Amino acid sequence: MRYSNQTIARAALRSSVHRLGDGVVYKLVRTSRLYEQIVQQIEESIVSGTLKPGDQLPPERELAQRFGVSRTAVREAVKALREKGLVEAFSGRGTFITDGTTQAVRQSLDLMVKIGQQEGSNHLAEVRAILEPSIAALAASRIQEPELATMREAVSVMDRSGEDPDAYIEADLDFHLALAEGAANPLILSLLDSIVGLLREQRLRIFNVPGGPERGQTYHKRILSAVERRDADSAREAMRAHLDQVREDSQSPMGKRSAGKQHTN
Repeated sequence: MRYSNQTIARAALRSSVHRLGDGVVYKLVRTSRLYEQIVQQIEESIVSGTLKPGDQLPPERELAQRFGVSRTAVREAVKALREKGLVEAFSGRGTFITDGTTQAVRQSLDLMVKIGQQEGSNHLAEVRAILEPSIAALAASRIQEPELATMREAVSVMDRSGEDPDAYIEADLDFHLALAEGAANPLILSLLDSIVGLLREQRLRIFNVPGGPERGQTYHKRILSAVERRDADSAREAMRAHLDQVREDSQSPMGKRSAGKQHTN
């Protein structure tokens, strides 16, 4: 997720700035509560768009040098940013900027679903039924080749993952998120990203329903075909039919038994 207007460097402090990476500018930290000032400056970089989701922060040692602080202060700052959902650290890879808006929305929705259990899941499915047909129609008129390529690859992965629920479900998520990205509206992408990840358990139930994955693939291919033809009406109707199929399969006796086994494990 790659996507207010607040400047980073202020005129009175231009003489004490350090340039970091590809043009990102930070001021030397000179007062107490050092890590909070580091957090503030990185937040300003994110808000201004200088740092974008997916960008990697420099290593801890380099950040400490650039800010003129100890590595302990940098570690505390990164921890605070991670708790705010603004960065994510991966062992052996580094620390990356995340879409903080999406993560905040996802965390809020996740809590609502956990509190409401089945009712919360039904509400999420309802929201999805409102959003996704219109998203499919928009994508049919706006999608670019990279997103279409991702959708095609996701369909291919699902075709060959009949015995691998994890691979199938991840490809299913990729398909719907690529479609949302094809709508070329970052708010839509953020909203859908917040929702679809919460429906992982529902997807697992459907995978365990006899014929469920095959039925899902039938509709995925219809959606993809409509989007490739730039047929917005057909894309909308194919998505609507797909979500009806998802609801029916998730409420089938086999789907409900699968859900019960998950809750007792």
